[in-house]
Amino acid sequence: MVPKPIIVTSQPASSASPPLPLLNATSVRTEERPQTQTIRTTTTGPTPVTPPPPSPTTQKTKPNPAIKTTPPRAELKRRPEPWVPALMLNAFDDIINNFIDPPLKPSVDPRHVLSQNFSPVDELPPTGCEVVEGSLPPCLDGGAYIRNGPNPQFLPRGPYHLFDGDGMLHALRISQGKPTLCSRYVKTYKYTTENDAGFPLIPNVFSGFNSLVASAARGSLTAARVLTGQFNPTNGIGLANTSLAFFGNRLFALGESDLPYAVNLTPNGDIETIGRHDFDGKLVFSMTAHPKIDPDTGECFAFRYGPVPPFLTYFRFDPNGRKHEDVPIFSMPTPSLIHDFAITKKYAIFSDIQIGMNPLDMIAGGSPVGSVASKVPRLGILPRDATDESMIKWLDVPGFNIIHAINAWDEDEGRTVVLVAPNILSVEHTLERMELIHAMVEKVRIELDTGIVTRQPVSARNLDFGVINPAFVGKKNRFVYAAIGDPMPKISGVVKLDVSKGEERKDCTVGCRMYGEGCYGGEPFFVAREEEGEEDDGYLVTYVHDERKGESRFLVMDAKSPELDVVAAVRLPRRVPYGFHGLFVKESELRKVPLP
Repeated sequence: MVPKPIIVTSQPASSASPPLPLLNATSVRTEERPQTQTIRTTTTGPTPVTPPPPSPTTQKTKPNPAIKTTPPRAELKRRPEPWVPALMLNAFDDIINNFIDPPLKPSVDPRHVLSQNFSPVDELPPTGCEVVEGSLPPCLDGGAYIRNGPNPQFLPRGPYHLFDGDGMLHALRISQGKPTLCSRYVKTYKYTTENDAGFPLIPNVFSGFNSLVASAARGSLTAARVLTGQFNPTNGIGLANTSLAFFGNRLFALGESDLPYAVNLTPNGDIETIGRHDFDGKLVFSMTAHPKIDPDTGECFAFRYGPVPPFLTYFRFDPNGRKHEDVPIFSMPTPSLIHDFAITKKYAIFSDIQIGMNPLDMIAGGSPVGSVASKVPRLGILPRDATDESMIKWLDVPGFNIIHAINAWDEDEGRTVVLVAPNILSVEHTLERMELIHAMVEKVRIELDTGIVTRQPVSARNLDFGVINPAFVGKKNRFVYAAIGDPMPKISGVVKLDVSKGEERKDCTVGCRMYGEGCYGGEPFFVAREEEGEEDDGYLVTYVHDERKGESRFLVMDAKSPELDVVAAVRLPRRVPYGFHGLFVKESELRKVPLP
């Protein structure tokens, strides 16, 4: 899910440090984008333009003849001067950020959150890359690995959480063995409106409402901006910074606070935003950033959650992307943060965890979203073709808090459901102290007839962002590939787990690769070598950044080998910031995407 002449590269600040004066800036942009112009791109011809200058924070390297750049056609547009109401409201915004609610906590201090390789970058047109190790497998040719993540287009003027950045897609397209990297913002309504204005307009959801006074102040400011016509919230305020999904012959950039944004990858590797997609008016509100696609039927299953009843709503799409009717779940009595879920061939599984929405906590200066110690987590099992909630079954599972689900399947002719997911052992730190999070992958058996739930740890390591071979979604599988937190949100390596060994009550790790000192990556993604092959016959792909050299690479690892051997490495023309979830899209899938 998403993270300009100034770049934040300072070391993390302590919680007692006062906010820096530079946070008063209203139109600071990252290095490649001039303040008074906007670069608009098209892909209709190879008209040459001067490529963007290198980032001052990126290590300079000697020119490589193997690297070629395909620059976009540039068109300069002068931004109008802000009008008087906007200037007055910007001044009020500065007062809020500097006196009413300054960023005192490290979790919302942009000097801490946007340090090192979390700092934002500007857009990058399609740029050729060099394969520096091995060779790219044929199964990747014609396709593209795309990863989403937060990348604020403006330097934050006040509190900023890692989840608050504008969505940016980093796509590596491979054509005839030659890789091309492109980085583009998802052109959401929020991004384009603020880009035209030249300054932020929409408040940060995760960091802007951390006390009653701050909420009242920013709420008033937001209302004033709406009344003066600076933005229209009915057009969506989402970031599309979390993940991607391909279903209904469309590629979507997703964020759970808004509708999906349809995007397209051009033949030369450029990324185009087609627009906010409401599925013929049938999707009115938001949608999860983690829909599940049945690999056998092509159906897509999804949900949304929110602070007002119904707190959970389930829905699904047919293989052509046509949405079925909503199924409101009124049996969830309080709002809960439901980021992900799982499906089997028969059921959809939801987790009602201890992270909830607590508006009263703002009175004490806390966040409206936080942990509820007195709450007992539950799992809800609903037939996946349900048209109402009458068949849902809720089971208490004390101490089981999941943010991500890896997979689930049916056993005993549907009388038992097995769920594999990382359990957050320190759920109270999920939003504010991510470095203290420890997630332990567990295998959970749910006997629907008796209500008995048994849990078995699969590994004691700190693991999250687990993935499987996509052909096994909703079906019994054996292998899981998960990212190693060192600590979260930094990823120091990847492990391979054999969850069939869970009953043996021992660590199920059967493969591991560490990226090396000072090197950190992200969520892996599994790409099968061929269809109908063995479950682990394929490759893991991800971006890895070397903080010592300031260099990013695209890694391809053999998913079958015990050491997860690197079979190919691509040196990228500039660093790729750490982000969230990615997806590999095959050439056959890209050809199905309708042209804008």
